[in-house]
Amino acid sequence: MTGPQEPAPRAGLLHILGLGFGLAGAVGGSIGAGILRTPGLVAAQLGSPVLILAAWLLGGVYALLGAMCVAELGASLPRAGGWYVYAQRAFGPWAGFSVGWTDWLGHVVGLAWVAITVGDYVEALLPAFPVGPKATACLVLAVFSLIQLLGVRAGSASQQLLSLVKAVAFLALVLACFLLGDQAGGEAVAALGAAAEASPDLVASTGLATGSITGPGFALAAVLAMQAVITTYDGWASPIYFSEEFSEPARDLPRSLLGGVVAVLLIYLLVNGALLRVLPLEQLAASALPAADAARRLVGPLGGHLITGLALLSLLGLVNTVVMAAPRILFGLSRDGLVPAFAQQVTGGGTPLAALAITSGGAAALVLSGSFARLLGMASFLYVAIYLAGIVALLVLRWREPELERPFRAWGYPFTPLLIAAGSLAFLVAALCSDTANSLAALALIALGYPLYAASRRLGWGET
Repeated sequence: MTGPQEPAPRAGLLHILGLGFGLAGAVGGSIGAGILRTPGLVAAQLGSPVLILAAWLLGGVYALLGAMCVAELGASLPRAGGWYVYAQRAFGPWAGFSVGWTDWLGHVVGLAWVAITVGDYVEALLPAFPVGPKATACLVLAVFSLIQLLGVRAGSASQQLLSLVKAVAFLALVLACFLLGDQAGGEAVAALGAAAEASPDLVASTGLATGSITGPGFALAAVLAMQAVITTYDGWASPIYFSEEFSEPARDLPRSLLGGVVAVLLIYLLVNGALLRVLPLEQLAASALPAADAARRLVGPLGGHLITGLALLSLLGLVNTVVMAAPRILFGLSRDGLVPAFAQQVTGGGTPLAALAITSGGAAALVLSGSFARLLGMASFLYVAIYLAGIVALLVLRWREPELERPFRAWGYPFTPLLIAAGSLAFLVAALCSDTANSLAALALIALGYPLYAASRRLGWGET
């Protein structure tokens, strides 16, 4: 039960969030059902326990370096709106609007996909459930929207509870694999230590030193594997959408970002090590849902139901994160006059009311229409493009505004942001080559932001 809420000023948010929520947001925004499926895709590409674990370690380090850069931006500019805030400050209103509206649209598309996936899992777990997947998806959206209507305290509490239960459930799966698993994948235990230590023996043990793994075939496999890994880490930046609502953003936002990524990295390494412990490498590489195969191997047919339940739990935490975060993007855009002023409406509990209704309503419409498959294919390109814009904004602001107060500074500047920018650019180029249609459509969607921005200027949105 939540206590009485303080009244919020017009177009204002409550400044009451802390480190606990920030960590829960980073973990809840990152860990979804993907980690239950992606290890098989990565194993199929790399074919070596050491390389598999090294890929997950490298993906985590990449996310950690990105978190360092974003922590500087978030601590320096603690305003609602997420990536929009940094693009607007560095490049102006048009670039900010383009980033903000594509970011919001990506959240809505992702929310619709996650909600319908929840419906599918509920149907698989409870065949007698009286409604179908689409109706279940809409019901889930309604429930989490109602939680937000109770206020930011209720949203924060639900996020922390769901993230904690999710982390405990994954750790229980890992423990069961190591304690109950046979020796079918036992050779991976040594590999786990080798990858964690990132020692020079890593190269020699994989055969890279002798040239046994070379050539364009391996390079393509490595790129595809890293795309899957980076996508599975996506969501670590969730705390930035609540920058303005932290009571001490200069202190707690960087800790939330860095601590959240480290927690996710450890969980992902443990999950992959556990799967390698239980499943032979060939079975892992061929599996569409390796976590379910591992659970069935441990406890029989019941294992499949347990993993379905774990996936459902993971997705519910992700729904809560997105339902909280996406309205803050619209709120920030509205406050700066880039979308209509009614999106600034805030309840006494600190929830952007109209923005929440538009977000949940848009996701429900996509669920009912079922016409978001193409948009979903564009989502990963859009997200990485937004990340790249944020990293470039960091470089521009360091050069243009050296006097800006920076409570946290990115470690290893300028090499860290340049490395992340290069990695993001490489990801986008690879996406253009491997998924050209969706990537070009994503670029067209970004370009479509200009006429929408022009309309906002002509209509005077946000003026009162």
